[in-house]
Amino acid sequence: MEWLVLLLLGFAAATLGSLIGLGGGIIVVPGLLILQDVTGIISGITPQVAVGTSLLIMIFTGLSSTLSYVKQKSIDLKSGLVFFIGSGPGAIFGVWLNQGLVMNQFLVIFGTFMIVISIVLWLKKHVRPLSVPVGRNLYWTDHQGVEWTYGYQPVIGIMLGFIVGSISGLFGIGGGSLMVPAMILLFAFPPHLAVATSMFMIMLSAIVGSVSHILVGNVHWLYALALIPGAWFGGKSGALLNRRLSSDRLVLLLRIFLIILAFRLLWQGMTG
Repeated sequence: MEWLVLLLLGFAAATLGSLIGLGGGIIVVPGLLILQDVTGIISGITPQVAVGTSLLIMIFTGLSSTLSYVKQKSIDLKSGLVFFIGSGPGAIFGVWLNQGLVMNQFLVIFGTFMIVISIVLWLKKHVRPLSVPVGRNLYWTDHQGVEWTYGYQPVIGIMLGFIVGSISGLFGIGGGSLMVPAMILLFAFPPHLAVATSMFMIMLSAIVGSVSHILVGNVHWLYALALIPGAWFGGKSGALLNRRLSSDRLVLLLRIFLIILAFRLLWQGMTG
């Protein structure tokens, strides 16, 4: 039973994560904590183990979706590597921050962070991107033949990557919930290119973060083995849907879902 539940959790998280560029950890981490607290199906999950296991899963989500996006030619590999220069060290710093958190502290902080993410997802729709890209101009033509112009200063991209990487290492999420809106609003990235590039950066950051967590024993290997197949196929599924669907409705559903989960975690943290 627990393997089936974890398989479905991995698939759902990876599909949404790959579709919107979040990475999926924003669902895996609270999913593991709530499954343990409410159902008792799984056990032995501390905040550190939830985060470490989630980051390991995101390697496979990121790799699966990145390969799909490369085939679609909808990914900026050079920009992803620039952002990773910051996100790699940031992931290690986030892992270090994570070690000092106890369960109640983690639940309250993570629940608050999820509310912030739902607000960011709302702002992404209502705030206009900069009309002029910051930095040298880059160009990309989408599958409909529309040419987009975007750009950024590498130093700003690296700094943003460090912030996103720190959040990834601390909470076990991809950081795309902040990276994608920033790429769209500040750097004028085309939305589909931003999602694909974010997933590439998330994969690289997850490798660094998960290795750091493995070294300190923060991975539940049996649960990871159950989550990985769902994450792999979910990553491919989300990449396919990203090309075919407008994500507005899914973003709305995700925001509602995140708020519900956030208040559940806040209640659990403050009353536990």
